[in-house]
Amino acid sequence: MMTHFGTRSAIVALLCAAALAACGQSTTAVATQARADASLPLVVVHKSPTCGCCEAWVTHMKSAGFPVEVKNVDNLDAIKTKVGVPYAKGSCHTAEVDGYFVEGHVPAADVKRLLAERPQAKGLTVPGMPAGSPGMEVPDGTVQPYDVELVAADGTTSVFAHHPP
Repeated sequence: MMTHFGTRSAIVALLCAAALAACGQSTTAVATQARADASLPLVVVHKSPTCGCCEAWVTHMKSAGFPVEVKNVDNLDAIKTKVGVPYAKGSCHTAEVDGYFVEGHVPAADVKRLLAERPQAKGLTVPGMPAGSPGMEVPDGTVQPYDVELVAADGTTSVFAHHPP
């Protein structure tokens, strides 16, 4: 007979195994899915093969209609440098979409606005990993206020969108 603690441990172990299995997918995961909006460009996401919050952000982008290709890499520094993510503005994954970078847990609505407005810029960033941002949801519903920053061609940043708690 399994104790309450044993049952809980077994459930946690199964959930962890499922998360690890999802992170172990091939380096070029499914590029499109049935709900992809043909008018939206492909989002190529560079991420660590073991990052669960990155997978959750990918799911967020797919749910918003973006076709997504995932490239698991061991070192993101070269990609961040190539696309122009400013020092101290990085996060756990870097995406490329239609000539822009999207760094970190940027909401899909902000990416759609970027693509509609087409500002002269390198891309968007949400530095760090604020609780409650897409992919960083927490069980108790905690949401930290955070800004999505627009990175200009010269590397300076300005607030593109503010997300209150």
